Amino acid sequence: MFSNKWNEKDQKIFVNNLGNTDFDFDLGSRVYTSRLIGSIPDLVMHGGGNTSCKSIKKDTFGKDINVISVKGSGWDLGTIEAEGLPSIKLEPLLKLRTLDKLTDEEMVNQQRSNLLKSNSPNPSVETLLHAFLPHKFIDHTHATPFLILANLPNYKEIVDEIFGSKLAIVPYIMPGFDLAKCAANIFDSNKNCEGLLLVNHGHFTWGRTAKESYDKVIDQTNKVDSWIQKKVKKKKYVVKKIDYSLNFNKLNLLAKIRGNIQKNSIEYNFNPTFDIRIDEEINNFLFRKDLLYLSKRGVASPDHVIRIKGNPIILSQTIGQKELNNKLDQYRKEYLKYFKKNQKISLNKLTMLNPNPNVIWAPGIGIIGIGGDKSGASLVADIAVQNIKVINSGENLGGYFPISEKDQFDIEYWSLEQAKIQKITPSTIKGKTVIITGAGGVIGRETAKLFNGNGANVFLVDKDIESLKKTYSLMNKNSFYLLSNLTNSNSAEEIVYSCLQNFGGIDILISNAGVAFESSILDLDIKQLKESFELNFFAHFNISKEVSKIFINQGIGGKILFNVSKQAVNPGKNFGSYGLPKSTLMFLLKQMALELGKYNISVNGINADKIRSGILTSDMIKKRSKSRGIDEKKYMTGNLLALEVEAKHVAEGFLSLSKTERTSAHILTVDGGNIEASLR
Repeated sequence: MFSNKWNEKDQKIFVNNLGNTDFDFDLGSRVYTSRLIGSIPDLVMHGGGNTSCKSIKKDTFGKDINVISVKGSGWDLGTIEAEGLPSIKLEPLLKLRTLDKLTDEEMVNQQRSNLLKSNSPNPSVETLLHAFLPHKFIDHTHATPFLILANLPNYKEIVDEIFGSKLAIVPYIMPGFDLAKCAANIFDSNKNCEGLLLVNHGHFTWGRTAKESYDKVIDQTNKVDSWIQKKVKKKKYVVKKIDYSLNFNKLNLLAKIRGNIQKNSIEYNFNPTFDIRIDEEINNFLFRKDLLYLSKRGVASPDHVIRIKGNPIILSQTIGQKELNNKLDQYRKEYLKYFKKNQKISLNKLTMLNPNPNVIWAPGIGIIGIGGDKSGASLVADIAVQNIKVINSGENLGGYFPISEKDQFDIEYWSLEQAKIQKITPSTIKGKTVIITGAGGVIGRETAKLFNGNGANVFLVDKDIESLKKTYSLMNKNSFYLLSNLTNSNSAEEIVYSCLQNFGGIDILISNAGVAFESSILDLDIKQLKESFELNFFAHFNISKEVSKIFINQGIGGKILFNVSKQAVNPGKNFGSYGLPKSTLMFLLKQMALELGKYNISVNGINADKIRSGILTSDMIKKRSKSRGIDEKKYMTGNLLALEVEAKHVAEGFLSLSKTERTSAHILTVDGGNIEASLR
């Protein structure tokens, strides 16, 4: 059941933030209830659904005009602001109802030309439906219970049983002008109704106030949900008990899948990221005997197809590499066939979308969403899980009957629907998954910020939980962190395992963690030297070795980047405990580059010097500048450029190396210029 979260005090806060006019009250109330709706994923999923309000606003000349404020494309109801509900002159939109036909492009042009602010986002593709209905506040949702109802064969009888004449039914029509006219005509013939069921699509309701419309959303959805819970007969499935913690074999399988998809997505500049979902309900669904049949049925709402495609791919529990490649090849061939078949019917010249699957149904593993980064993969997974809820309940209630393949294609290749997904040329590392060790340190943090800001998924590792959390707090949703001491024997395997479980694969390793202390060679304790080797060499060796195995398994190459240090080639006095393992690390870099090149795995590094960090602390700067008889500033700028080198410059070096395509066994110096430490 869905709880009603209306709170008058909260509503007043939203209203007061806008102003004290009647329009501000209407818009503020609309923002508030939109957020209430958007806060419940099973009401609207990831930007789906839309809301509106009609009000009066003064134009430039101080004249009152009727306007409609409707959700703008690209905005999510859960986080919407007033700017996300662009205001449009209402009267010109109402005149459009007299037309017999209106193309999608003309509809968008009419909506944009009547915006009160020219820089507003595109109003929802269902703006005309909101405009043609005479109500002040209107809500459109894709609640899971209503999607179940909207895809049942006997929806008419069920609507009559639950609502009588209080809910009118609109047949499936592609969103736009035709749907708006049809829905408005149906309302005109059923003026006592309190909502609309859009077959194969969703639910509309309305009210004189934002609260009244919101109350109806919750009340009507709960009525459908209650009916479903009473009627549905939960089938028993004979399933194997599933260990939800995936083993390495299963994770390696996902890495192979990811590699196959990425190799076949080069022209789309798509780096797949995975999001795995598994619980008892999902597990039971994946062991249905009719799973293959259900996978061909289509999506629960037209809004879903652009995110998850019409069909998932199904993997068997015992699938091998050859069968896996064949399955993925077959999926792409079938998608091409689907595209060519429906393109012939289309009047427009179309370019085929990425033919790889967006969703995997994997018994024993779970539902896997595939996106261009972690946020995108999570969005796909959320919708995929909602979809199987609708399918499962629908089949148990008499059958799941979504839109036809032709209708599905029209939505998937509809220019207005495609506009919902931003067509921004991604950076070369967008969607790449990057492991960064020592992520809690100054260099690690700057590196994480730079990579994450450029679109990469970042997997952060450090042994200091507070520093690690600080770095993580600066990241977006495309991130995950793991507390791990790299000197522990199983740390490398643990890091790789966790990264695969969270992202599905690995593209770049930035092996950055390190520690240093001062001591002359004669005073150096062998125990301390061994400890230095553990973190400054063996930790790098272990993690790079494990990541290399994944790179080879994925079959798409990879990049290993070491933080080596200028100490490897230009030793500093009393720094032998640091320079010895670092010089060994530099040899490891070259050896790995030599051996891994045949797998398209490049191995490079950075030699940085005098970076304020956990290694070069303020106290150490004081000591080393004093020992040289110079002030601290001169010590820190003692290079050819006479400029202090900062952690962000090291991060830029890592980013630059990550973008190289024909470079390996290279060491980039980031030290402001030091002839003694320079390499060829």
